[in-house]
Amino acid sequence: MTYLKEFEVRWSDLDANRHMANSAYTNFMSHTRMAFLMEMGFDHKTLIEHQIGPVVFYEHMYYFKEVFPGKPIKVSVEVTGMSEDGMFFEFQHNFYTADGMNVAHCEMMGAWISLETRKLIPLKGELLNRFMDFERAENFKLLTKEDTRKFKKSPKDLA
Repeated sequence: MTYLKEFEVRWSDLDANRHMANSAYTNFMSHTRMAFLMEMGFDHKTLIEHQIGPVVFYEHMYYFKEVFPGKPIKVSVEVTGMSEDGMFFEFQHNFYTADGMNVAHCEMMGAWISLETRKLIPLKGELLNRFMDFERAENFKLLTKEDTRKFKKSPKDLA
C-alpha cells in the first residue's frame, strides 16, 4: 500500500537557494508517517494509553530534483520492514511533483519506545496485531536486531 499526503511548499520551507530545504523534507516525511499511523489506529490517544511513542534511528535521503514553491508535492510512505515483535520498523518515502515526477527518496528505520522506561519496547496484543496487519511494500523484509546495526555506527565521546 502506498499512502500519499499532499503538501503546499511554503515560503518557510525554502532555504537560501530558494528551493525546498532538507529540513522541510524531514518535516513532511514525519507528518506523513504520523498521519499514516493515526489512520492505522496509532493515534495520540492510543499512544498515550499504552505509554509508547515512535523514535527514528536514521533517515537516508536521496535528492533527484529541486522542489520550488508554487505547486503541491505529494509524499508517500510504505512499510518496507518490521520485526516479528513489532519493535522495529522500516518505512520508505518518495516525493512527487504535481505531475508525478519522483524528486526525492528516503529510507528510514525506527522503533517503539516506552515513555515510562525510555527504552525500546515490543508491541503487544491488539497493537501488535494492528501493526502486523499493515499492508507491506513489495520489497518488505522481516527485521532482526542485527538489521538495526547494519551501518555499524556507535557513539564516540569527546575526551
